[in-house]
Amino acid sequence: MKTALFENHVHLDAQLVDFAGWQMPMRYSSTIDEHHAVRKHAGMFDVSHMLAVDFDGSQSSLFLQKLLASDVNKLSNDGQALYTVMLNERGGIIDDLIVYRLHETSFRIVFNAGVAATDLEWVTAWQQTTALAVSIKPRRDLSIIAVQGPKAIQTVTELFDCPQLLAVQPFTAILHNELFIGRTGYTGEDGVEIICPNTDAPRMWNQLLDSGVLPCGLGARDTLRLEAGMNLNGQDMTSDHTPYECALSWVLDLEPSRDFVGQTALEETRRQDIPTKLTGIVLRGGVMRSGYEVQSNAGLGTITSGSFSPTLGYSIALARVPRASTGDCSVFIRNKQRAGRIVRPPFVRHGEKVHK
Repeated sequence: MKTALFENHVHLDAQLVDFAGWQMPMRYSSTIDEHHAVRKHAGMFDVSHMLAVDFDGSQSSLFLQKLLASDVNKLSNDGQALYTVMLNERGGIIDDLIVYRLHETSFRIVFNAGVAATDLEWVTAWQQTTALAVSIKPRRDLSIIAVQGPKAIQTVTELFDCPQLLAVQPFTAILHNELFIGRTGYTGEDGVEIICPNTDAPRMWNQLLDSGVLPCGLGARDTLRLEAGMNLNGQDMTSDHTPYECALSWVLDLEPSRDFVGQTALEETRRQDIPTKLTGIVLRGGVMRSGYEVQSNAGLGTITSGSFSPTLGYSIALARVPRASTGDCSVFIRNKQRAGRIVRPPFVRHGEKVHK
């Protein structure tokens, strides 16, 4: 499959790869250069392989109360957004999501590309089960361009003549002409995610390019999100892991009156000892990768995501380890033990090193 920006990527000689069935740019020139562009000024990403889905109807909020682990009723104003997870009955994470309130009875959710079809089947099945008054509309007519970095807000404000954006708070969205602009992202930097009609996306991409915003691919997106300590669906969290095992317990609203899918399983899990946790590891003298074994003071664990950090100049990782693990650890890289240290993510916040 191809996004509406595919020809733009071809014109820029991007290295294209298959990602969740989509032809997506891995990089345009250098992953490290693209990474630094986001940390120092502004970069842009085509994330149109993700799926925006609109939920409308008099019982849409009641329906999302059933399907999501966070309370959408906390979105008291139009444009407000929250980060949450959608769970199976075992409390495992199907997907992590951003939910925007469009109106009192209308919401927009962005599904991750790799599980978008599964998500859509899941919510459709539950709509039929609950028989609540809600319509579910996938929006493949829309593209998503993420513009991230310390100069992102100012650039988008000036380029699209949108001065009101300067006053928009994080996790809030505005509608400007046909642009839905959310102050959200996946890089640890300030920025926006712009949802626009497919027909407008190529022109907007070129406008951003002409204004000096650097195109960035999946490679830089991964190193940036890892530095920010953000989970990757399918690696750091899966349908076999609960939010307690993925450092995501903070998104849960467990009020007894809610009764969302997976809540009973979560409450049972909370009454027991949770054996593992997701944490960070820093290491010099090698590069950690997904699947590598970790030896901690409390037992063995596994790297879920690992890479070289362009900002820090050494390797960082997320790892699932025994819950009591702290301090120094060893990571097995090509059958050799490398000395690492367990730390709490994030590793980088707004371009600055977090751990000394």
